[in-house]
Amino acid sequence: MRKTVLLLLAASLCGCMAAAPRPDAGSQRVDPIPISLALEEIITAGVRQHLKDPVSAKFGTMLAGVRTLNGRREIVACGHVDARRPSGGSGDGEPFIARIYPDAGNSFELVALGDEASNAGLVVVGACRSAGLPIETP
Repeated sequence: MRKTVLLLLAASLCGCMAAAPRPDAGSQRVDPIPISLALEEIITAGVRQHLKDPVSAKFGTMLAGVRTLNGRREIVACGHVDARRPSGGSGDGEPFIARIYPDAGNSFELVALGDEASNAGLVVVGACRSAGLPIETP
């Protein structure tokens, strides 16, 4: 069930729709922006909230971009996080995609988080690439 939800969320970010897009949908691609220390803190704190062992999280390179959809400004962030598994071993670097809404007090939304070995990980990497934020596999 969780994988299905993650896949649907990532697909919605890609702009994969059955119906024709509304005229005011705007571009699915983002305009790249540098990640400030404040934005990095918002992203890392937001992703850590969804990890089983947030203290062990190590973040790789992150990319971000800004766009406006339906009149709402959003920042899209993509990257990898390496977190310790519940068994004690280290993960292989899970790709993530998130949205930050600057006009709503920098509210954070984790769109998807998936490991590279699963389809969810491939969907996340593909969604980031479609948004114009190609993240490298670790």
